[in-house]
Amino acid sequence: MNEHKIELGELYKQVRSSESGLSTEEAEKRLKEYGHNALETKKKIPGVLKFLNQFKNFFALLLILGSMLAFLAEYMSPNEGNFYIGVALGAVVLLNAVFTFIQEYQSEKIMESFKKMMPDKVDVLRDGKRKEILAGELVPGDIIFLSEGGKVPADARLIEENSLKVDNSSITGESEPQLRKTECTHEHILESRNMVFSGTLVQAGNGKAVVYGTGMNTQIGNIVLLTKETKAVETPLHKEIRYFIRIISSIAVFLGFSFFIISLLLGHRMIGSLVFAIGIIVANVPEGLLPTVTLCLSMVSKRMAKKNALIKNLESVETLGSTTVICTDKTGTLTKNNMAVNSVFINFREKNVHEKDMKDTSGLLHMMKTMVLCNNSKYDNDDKERKFKGDPTETSLMSFSNNFIDVDVLNKSNPRVHEEPFDSKTKRMITLNQEGGQITAYMKGAPEIVLAKCSRILSNGEVISLSDENRNMIYEHYKKFASRGERVLAFAYKPVESSGFSSKDENDFIFIALSGMRDPPREGVPEAVEKCRTAGIKVIMITGDYGLTAEAIAREVGMVDNDKEANIITGEELHNMEEDKLKKELKKENIIFARTNPAQKLRIVKALQENGEIVTVTGDGVNDAPALKNADMGVSMGISGTEVAREASNMVLMDDNFATIVNAVEEGRNIFDNIKRFIAYILTSNIPEILPFIAFILLPIPLPLTVVLILSIDLGTDLLPAIGLGVEKPEEDVMKKPPRSKDERLLTSKLLLNSYGFIGPIQAAAGFFSFFFVLFNNGWIWGQELAFNNPLYMKAVGAFFASIVICQIADVLVCRTRRQSLFKKGFKYIFNNKLICLGILTELILLSIIIYSPFSHVFFGTQPLTIKELLLPLPFFVLTFVYSETRKYFVRKGNGFFERYLAW
Repeated sequence: MNEHKIELGELYKQVRSSESGLSTEEAEKRLKEYGHNALETKKKIPGVLKFLNQFKNFFALLLILGSMLAFLAEYMSPNEGNFYIGVALGAVVLLNAVFTFIQEYQSEKIMESFKKMMPDKVDVLRDGKRKEILAGELVPGDIIFLSEGGKVPADARLIEENSLKVDNSSITGESEPQLRKTECTHEHILESRNMVFSGTLVQAGNGKAVVYGTGMNTQIGNIVLLTKETKAVETPLHKEIRYFIRIISSIAVFLGFSFFIISLLLGHRMIGSLVFAIGIIVANVPEGLLPTVTLCLSMVSKRMAKKNALIKNLESVETLGSTTVICTDKTGTLTKNNMAVNSVFINFREKNVHEKDMKDTSGLLHMMKTMVLCNNSKYDNDDKERKFKGDPTETSLMSFSNNFIDVDVLNKSNPRVHEEPFDSKTKRMITLNQEGGQITAYMKGAPEIVLAKCSRILSNGEVISLSDENRNMIYEHYKKFASRGERVLAFAYKPVESSGFSSKDENDFIFIALSGMRDPPREGVPEAVEKCRTAGIKVIMITGDYGLTAEAIAREVGMVDNDKEANIITGEELHNMEEDKLKKELKKENIIFARTNPAQKLRIVKALQENGEIVTVTGDGVNDAPALKNADMGVSMGISGTEVAREASNMVLMDDNFATIVNAVEEGRNIFDNIKRFIAYILTSNIPEILPFIAFILLPIPLPLTVVLILSIDLGTDLLPAIGLGVEKPEEDVMKKPPRSKDERLLTSKLLLNSYGFIGPIQAAAGFFSFFFVLFNNGWIWGQELAFNNPLYMKAVGAFFASIVICQIADVLVCRTRRQSLFKKGFKYIFNNKLICLGILTELILLSIIIYSPFSHVFFGTQPLTIKELLLPLPFFVLTFVYSETRKYFVRKGNGFFERYLAW
């Protein structure tokens, strides 16, 4: 990594080339040696295999097994309805696979975005002639030509340049395109101006360079490699759903196998026992769970998109709710990214720029000249309001000056003859401009740097010696400005004799003034930070700005209390810090990382995760991609972010606003509660679906509920109400509680006891009551066998089915609140969730079709019920409310038994 420092002749030797470039024959040999100039993304898995992978989860395998057993039963004993069961189960598996496949498809594009940064063709010197070749055929040793508007095709060192400016922001995070030079200007290769890097953009000028790195052996190749090696973090919701599927599937397999053996031991036929095993498995598996989760997350994502938060990975919605730490940028996220000059220190006194006598200030013209002439921002000709474009700091200086002088006239009358560009090492910019026959050097930069190069000061129109007392006064105002959150620059000038300029000429400047520029906080950010505090979420600022400026903004938005000390860690301190020390520092409050680079974010994120935190991190550059991918929740900027950052993230802020993240966190917390609600709802019907099969084995009765009707409940009548629960609005205290524990499960013993031990048995009792009432009321005798197409049997089965559906209406209403009384919410509350109302209406319509439509009787095996028979489950409907309200009352009162066992 010394290509920028060694002599050019030495570099030619290293890459086995010369000023004449390569021959075509040699280039072809090297292409075989080094490979194509392309970024290696992970090997693509064919779409068919991706789709087939969706059939590997427990639910899918169980339902496939159930479908195969149903077809086997149909083969062994035809025309008993098992064929329809097999088809229905197969359709369920296919539906779930399609949903999951679509959800995962969009997350596969991250690596492809890197390829889009590479140009298709490039001009190169081959056989002593300039010719155009495919960028993929470029090899080390090639001489390439760079021109305005083109992308740099490989890592290379400049051998010629003509006012060449390259935008390195995608690699280094620098916000302003920088002039290039043919000499080494910095120890670090990324900072040295004699280098150009693959994937960056030529903004102006032209040049010639010798290639030393192609493909994966480039700076962007290193980022690709790091991003490939950085494993995407599994979302907490995905872990919970996997756990849920594993537990429920294990219960299904255990019960299915156990009662299949019991059925055989009791002397039942193989075919009957097989059908029974299918029924137990199907009754235990909530077939609608995965599509319901996906649909709920999709609907919440659309709701969030209206609030400027674009969710790319649906499961990440819930991850936001688990967030314990948010690592945020400052500029543009906490602040408006609208820099403006706020105050000036000139003539030994501080002036507010809005003072009426500002234009009469002595020395103002010298300051304006430096602000305008030592500046690379320009008018945006595409903007009707004629705003300036360029680095925000420079545009703010230009806009300020434009209020007092005509900057166009000033630039034209003072043409630039030389420039010493700003970089992170020199921390200053110097231009030489000619006015008439006089050449003047203008300098702006960090106050400590500029002051060190000044020996005199301009005071009230007179140039006097710069004393130590004067220097101390300037330093005090520098600190004062910075403590207010202002970005501070110093300005100086001196007449020079010629356009030649070197480092030895950087002395004896005349100090003019300090200016403080302020990027105000966004509206709503202080309130959002306070919300985070109340919700137990730590907010850490990671910025490239100075510590004092960062601290001032942090205090202004409420990240650091005025009576507490900020823990500021600079990029240099972080670089020298041991890992254990970093982890310890991250446990402190009021943390600010200042003067850091995007690459250091990944280290901070990993350290936080090793401390057990769920981390949400913001980023906008290519270098942020590994941190965004490794974070539990990566958030990129929609306005200022690069395409690679957006692809690597889980969420895109369309307004770049921190407050939008906090609003999304609130939605994320609510979705976990909502998923818990609809899991409690869909599990309840498992008991009235399982018990009929157990009763059928143990008692001399017909099977009270068929597999087809179970699927009608799980995928028909239950589906829309469950989705309604999934989009229930957050409760008032959702952001007043700490983040949920990593150990908190979706499926808990309390939830299972509530669903399987209380509400489920109530529904089962309703079903058996209706089933036996219809049988006995129509002359059935205990122990009498009934064929599956017997009208009385079909009517009794329909009554059992109707009882479950009617009781589930009560269940969906009581599941809307976990602790609060439904009746205290008021009558209007019952109707404020339109999806649940629509779901209940759909349940009743489907029930009517299945029970009363002649076309449905053959497939579903039902017969019409009388009004009296349809209303049989009403006492159990009421009992569901009585039990639920009693449970919630004692939970609110803190009753030990209810808190311990039923506070799900």
